[in-house]
Amino acid sequence: MIEQMKKFLLILALAITAFSCQDESRQDLMNQNETEKVPDSIQTLTGEFIYAGDAAILRGSDFVYGVTIDSMSKTLAEQIQPFQKEEFDLVTVRVKGKIVPKPRQEGWDENIEIREIIEILDAEKVLEEQEEK
Repeated sequence: MIEQMKKFLLILALAITAFSCQDESRQDLMNQNETEKVPDSIQTLTGEFIYAGDAAILRGSDFVYGVTIDSMSKTLAEQIQPFQKEEFDLVTVRVKGKIVPKPRQEGWDENIEIREIIEILDAEKVLEEQEEK
């Protein structure tokens, strides 16, 4: 019971952080016309992933998506465990996925359905890639 409460509080804290950190550019992206979006496209995304039993999140520098819980997200959760020092550590990953509207109105407007796990990145590699850009 306590573990479930910890997981719930972590997800809640992440959601509050995501919503409170929205800047104008994020608002502009959110206010784009529907015709500009390509709903069926498969995208490659790099972001921090966390899985907490019945919820998962993928957070990048300019996006936050809920993750559809399925066999791929559970596989990714198992693969990141060796990279976590603590149970709720975020691990940077690169995945291909489909962005879909979230069926319920709680949390984020969109979810990502992970289609392919490309790689699990360590923090040093991510910093090197950002410095090169």
